[in-house]
Amino acid sequence: MDANEIAGFTGGMRTRDRQTGVAFAVLSMTMVQLGLAASVGLFDQVGPEGAAWLRLACAGLIVLVLFRPRRSSFDRNSFLAAVGLGIATAGVTLLFMAAAARLPLGTASALEFLGPLSVAVLRSRGRLIWPALAFAGVMLLTQPWHGSVDGLGVMFALGAAACWAAYIVLTQHVGGNVTGLQGMGVSLPVAAVVATAVAGPSTIPVMTWQLVVIGFGLALLLPVIPFSLEYLALRKLDAGVFGTLMSLEPALALLVGWIFLSQSPGLLQAVGIACVISAGIGAERAARPQVKELAGVVAGQ
Repeated sequence: MDANEIAGFTGGMRTRDRQTGVAFAVLSMTMVQLGLAASVGLFDQVGPEGAAWLRLACAGLIVLVLFRPRRSSFDRNSFLAAVGLGIATAGVTLLFMAAAARLPLGTASALEFLGPLSVAVLRSRGRLIWPALAFAGVMLLTQPWHGSVDGLGVMFALGAAACWAAYIVLTQHVGGNVTGLQGMGVSLPVAAVVATAVAGPSTIPVMTWQLVVIGFGLALLLPVIPFSLEYLALRKLDAGVFGTLMSLEPALALLVGWIFLSQSPGLLQAVGIACVISAGIGAERAARPQVKELAGVVAGQ
């Protein structure tokens, strides 16, 4: 095999890896939104906080079995970061579920995306065009001049955005210092404990075996399988491509909300979501030279 053949073979392998990574990332985002839409169906039975708790509690049990953490995999700092990651995961999941109970899924997802957008903006050398575009998108989404938006829902979504930003930073730290999926073996059980403290007392008394079975199914749909797919995608894609793909998540949320929840946005709301997506892509590209690894942008929602 001569040099040209070797180069062609290597290039083909890289192309296939890239295509596989893109497929993993898109499948991960799709499963996240489907999991969120399915969770909305439990609101009447256990409420938004109960739906969040059910997913996290079942996910915590699953990862303890699949990715039993080894003490040797952690030093003190990485273990504390994994615990913090679990707290952030619980926060983003509980707050986003509360937002989704009050806002259309696409709107809630776009507001939540301000979290990773903020992280990217802080790494983009202070360029103000992207936060300005995102602000315009938020104004179009919430339309405060009409006074019809659910203010509490917006606050919940913005709280979820803050937790998602913390999630990204902590995921990068844990992913850079802990091998494999060991970090998830700590963070998700911690998230389950936090969610139990918040929502368990009101949810556990109304649990049935049917809800438990549904909970394990939802936990696989979100977050266990998406987290694993994200990890595999990051092994095949560079951080820039992965971050740009994640910027499309609000559009997927809009599509899933329209198909499965009959949530049809108005023209201004659709334009607002497009502004947030564009701001996310622009900020991520501006930050790319300074970022070596962007992990955990899927939402442990």
